[in-house]
Amino acid sequence: MLSKRLASTTAIGLLLVAGATACGDNDKPAAADKPAAAGKAAAAPGLDTEKLTAEEIQKQAKDALAGATSVKVVGNVNKDTDEIAVDLAVDTKGQCKGTLTLPGAGKFELLGDGKQVYLKPDAAFLTSVTEGKNPQAVELLKGRWIGGAQDDPDMKEITTACNLKELTKTFGTGDESKATNITKGSAGTVNGAKTFSVKSKDSSGGEATLHVATEGKPYPLRIEKSGKGGGQMDFTDIDKALTVQAPPADQVIDYSLFKDKVQAA
Repeated sequence: MLSKRLASTTAIGLLLVAGATACGDNDKPAAADKPAAAGKAAAAPGLDTEKLTAEEIQKQAKDALAGATSVKVVGNVNKDTDEIAVDLAVDTKGQCKGTLTLPGAGKFELLGDGKQVYLKPDAAFLTSVTEGKNPQAVELLKGRWIGGAQDDPDMKEITTACNLKELTKTFGTGDESKATNITKGSAGTVNGAKTFSVKSKDSSGGEATLHVATEGKPYPLRIEKSGKGGGQMDFTDIDKALTVQAPPADQVIDYSLFKDKVQAA
């Protein structure tokens, strides 16, 4: 069904955000929680990558992102035969806006105004997911938004995708939570910012590299993952205010109406 396809596409597109960001969850206290050494300022900015362990660095990155008010996620991830490109800004107020694209199979826009989540599949996406068997859906939705999709259980991932607080709750709940061999990487740069990397392997054999900002708050700035669900995600516009307006009512069709009339074809 189209609802499951849309939901799975969103879940796939945000897989690296929801799981690999944690690079393997752990309950060890971060070094930043310990008293500062004598003669060293307790509030010194940035990561002390020489003293912190790999686990402590990844935990600080996870905690920093959990405390962010907004973030933009840009990148791609592979799942089975699908490659999903993600360009999505999301905040803690339930607002989001951006696109998810399947190269060669169309895209859909995702928009959340804090009250409702809207979807706008393009004609290529609709034709692809309905295997060309539902021209009514393509015609009905041409240039229109679907509203109320979050009320369908199959679309629960959509709501999660549009709320940063809910999204960060899922960190470390998948295979990445069983990550092993968490090790330090090396210094580098991501989009002009200085970083330090942490590497880990999950239970399926995939390897994740988390690039953490070393100046200011230790935000994760990039995730690279190989193996199942592999890809790359960059985190930008962190804490940048997000302004979203709901689409005009005459451009919105209710999801239940869409589902009842055309989805089963």
